[in-house]
Amino acid sequence: MVNSQNPKRAVEILIVEDNPGDVKLTSLALGILKHSHQLSHVQHSREALDFLNKRGNHSEAKRPDIVFLDWNLPPVDGGDVLREIRQSPDLKDIPVLVLTTSGSDDTKNEVYKAGADFFINKPMNLEDFSSALKYVLEVFLNKKVQSE
Repeated sequence: MVNSQNPKRAVEILIVEDNPGDVKLTSLALGILKHSHQLSHVQHSREALDFLNKRGNHSEAKRPDIVFLDWNLPPVDGGDVLREIRQSPDLKDIPVLVLTTSGSDDTKNEVYKAGADFFINKPMNLEDFSSALKYVLEVFLNKKVQSE
């Protein structure tokens, strides 16, 4: 986690996304920001849960400071991943940003009911996406520094 003694430490970000174009867009958007970050990527829900729980090929994975979670994932959707994160004593405090192509009120309600901290509707252009990520990271960093 970010702490007040080392606020410049790179933010560990896990992106759970099956679309390579969205991963590239996220990487480019983060590259525009001034926040130092380390981006890890997994493609599907089971791999995300292995990464977060340090299982299998991910036994050495760093605990992410924040998760960027695609809502529509194979074979288990992002909602199931998010609910598992929120039910785990070891993971429940990790902020989760949900990214989805659906901007419907039903989807937004489902996302927040499942325990998401943030919601971004995709796709966006690079500038808008970068601005949205900047806002999310600033809120996250301010919250972490204040809680320590």
